[in-house]
Amino acid sequence: MRRAGMVRGVALSEDDDELLFAGDPMAFPLTYPGRIPSGSGVLVDDAYRRQEWGEGGAAIAALLASLGQAPLDARHRVVAVGSNAAPSQVRRKFLDHGVRPVVPMTQADVPGIAPGVSAHVSKWGYVPAAPVETPGETSRLFVLWLDEHQLAALDLTEPNYRRRPLEEPVTLEDGTELPPPFVYEGRHGCLAAPGDGGRPRRLISQPALIQSLLDDSADLRHLCGDTPERFVASVRDDTVREAAYLLLQRESRVRDAVGGG
Repeated sequence: MRRAGMVRGVALSEDDDELLFAGDPMAFPLTYPGRIPSGSGVLVDDAYRRQEWGEGGAAIAALLASLGQAPLDARHRVVAVGSNAAPSQVRRKFLDHGVRPVVPMTQADVPGIAPGVSAHVSKWGYVPAAPVETPGETSRLFVLWLDEHQLAALDLTEPNYRRRPLEEPVTLEDGTELPPPFVYEGRHGCLAAPGDGGRPRRLISQPALIQSLLDDSADLRHLCGDTPERFVASVRDDTVREAAYLLLQRESRVRDAVGGG
């Protein structure tokens, strides 16, 4: 299998983990998908504690137990293809719903999908990710381990997606195979790459993505301006955002998301 590339947002080294919480994509849309750790760990409130899987996740399990949190075998696994891989974004989502953000985040090789681009615009101003099918490829993505309250809260933050299980197992960095986790697939379809036989766009940095969309559409430039900054400011208006959505649906050769829908 060929490994697909992954957009890392603002990728940080272990020494820079405190910067993971310097901002989130809701507050700074052009940073989407956000500040992404370079390795596995556990989100604990406003900190990210590095921790490799190893020995069946024993160290992670011990940390959860010390914090009085649900054990690994009581948690649901969800693959993050966009900003759910950014600890700051996950922290903000959970705190907004009154849920404590204590979440193991383990890197895994995920077969058959990669981060694409959803054919809609978020109310925060960014054009978000959605998974696209990539037969024969694997992607290195984060798997979130969520307790019941966290899963329910995350579902509430994803009105433009539907949660469903993947069809294949995923493999952690030490070779441990996990049963198929959940993924959030887009409800609006995914944007196709222009001049590429209708293949889905892959997620790239948000400024580059928005600039590409503007360069490809005179109507979108007329509606939202000709720079990513103007685009973000414009689509904060509900009417403009809906008009931009309709343009994307009409002009960008929208494809079904993973599994259709």
